[in-house]
Amino acid sequence: MMKKMQLPLQTLNLTLGFMVWVIISALLPFIKEDIPIPTERLALLTAIPVVLGSILRIPFGYYANVLGARKVFLASFILLLFPVFYISEASSYTDLVIGGLFLGIGGAVFSVGVTSLPKYYPKEKHGLINGVYGLGNLGTAITTFTAPLIAATAGWSFTIKLFIVLLLIFTALNFVLGDRKEAKVKTPIMDEIKGVYKNDKLWLFSLFYFITFGAFVAFTVYLPNFLVSHFELDKVDAGMRTAGFIALATFLRPVGGWLGDKFKPLFLLMGVFSGLTISAILLAFSPSIGLYTLGSLTIAVCAGLGNGVIFKLVPQYFSKQAGTVNGIVSMMGGLGGFFPPLMLSAINSITGQYSIGFMALSQVALASLILVIWMYYQDRLALSDEVFRSTGQGILVTDQSGVIRAVNPEFTQLTGYSEEEVVGHKPSILKSGRQSGSFYADMWKIITRTGQWQGQIWNRRKNGEEYLELLTINAVRNDAGEVIRYVGSFSDITTTY
Repeated sequence: MMKKMQLPLQTLNLTLGFMVWVIISALLPFIKEDIPIPTERLALLTAIPVVLGSILRIPFGYYANVLGARKVFLASFILLLFPVFYISEASSYTDLVIGGLFLGIGGAVFSVGVTSLPKYYPKEKHGLINGVYGLGNLGTAITTFTAPLIAATAGWSFTIKLFIVLLLIFTALNFVLGDRKEAKVKTPIMDEIKGVYKNDKLWLFSLFYFITFGAFVAFTVYLPNFLVSHFELDKVDAGMRTAGFIALATFLRPVGGWLGDKFKPLFLLMGVFSGLTISAILLAFSPSIGLYTLGSLTIAVCAGLGNGVIFKLVPQYFSKQAGTVNGIVSMMGGLGGFFPPLMLSAINSITGQYSIGFMALSQVALASLILVIWMYYQDRLALSDEVFRSTGQGILVTDQSGVIRAVNPEFTQLTGYSEEEVVGHKPSILKSGRQSGSFYADMWKIITRTGQWQGQIWNRRKNGEEYLELLTINAVRNDAGEVIRYVGSFSDITTTY
């Protein structure tokens, strides 16, 4: 029963963490009325919680493995009590910066659940489970939608104090319902980092999440003020539209994880980055509110699906170092939400528009699309190489002139020749002398006519021992129909002769 409680409990934990994470950005229109904030510092203020929330994801993911999710969530909610109260009493820009920095703890808890929850479910459900957990992103929507409504009548300071009550409730819930017997891993963090940092897939996944989750966070923190200042919408309307963006992206996250369980995740990412590229180009042309809404909603769809798919891929490739890798990948996603608002603000101050920033997003998304395609074909090549090297038959590959270019380990096992000893030579190095010249002439006539030959042939190992093999030779042709290589596969059948 306790294990079944962990998915809903940790999802609700993430919801609260994200609710607290965006307090400042959601209430900024109200806070500005009481605390003077320079326009050029608005983007920095909303981005500050993202920084700590991103960086802390690495240790949070690691300690979720070492200590268990229960202890990490408990400590997080207790620590969040202090910055939340401090911000509720803020009277200066500096107070907001200090409190906002520590609000990042609310965003850091993301890596706790994606590390802990897969322990309770089989691999074929990891995409869906991490996607369901990702519904906790709705916390940003809840705060963005409800906080302005409450603040409009009760004031922003009282609104923030309400979060203290929620933090106390969830501290108690985790103390009672958190799993004390969760499986734990105690590998030193530096050992885990050393084991993964040279793996190119870690950095590719980090880039992909930098784009998808970064786009989600960037639009979450930037849309409320952007819609008010650029389209002159009232604050509540802007909050509702932003909440709609967040809700759409968040509800599609488990859909992305589920699709990742059912279909090829890399194919899905190709569609995600194609959509991001097109929608960012649309936004670059500063369209009307209608087209701007269409472009933003397309980004929400692609970001939501992409977030779910990526966290299906992480445990698939990094099962033993999931905590640290989840932390690094999710940290890069959080940082992806830090830089775009600053970049857009800087570009707007220089050019008076946001077009260059959105065009930059489209180009990065296009580059990611190309990398996903490259990764897909690299995986196919790796699979082919794995089959080539692990098959139980000896295999040799020659060029069109019959010179050996590659052999597999089983070839060495059967013949005694290493790859270095045969590459550059012709297969005649294996001849036993039992077959006549006419035998080989007839064999190559058949290969030239049909592209294939199969039969029994006597060859000689490196130690001089003769053996009988069942040999199959296939001609490999290019699109023009020209032979580019020959592949021979054989097995030793001496004992059955």
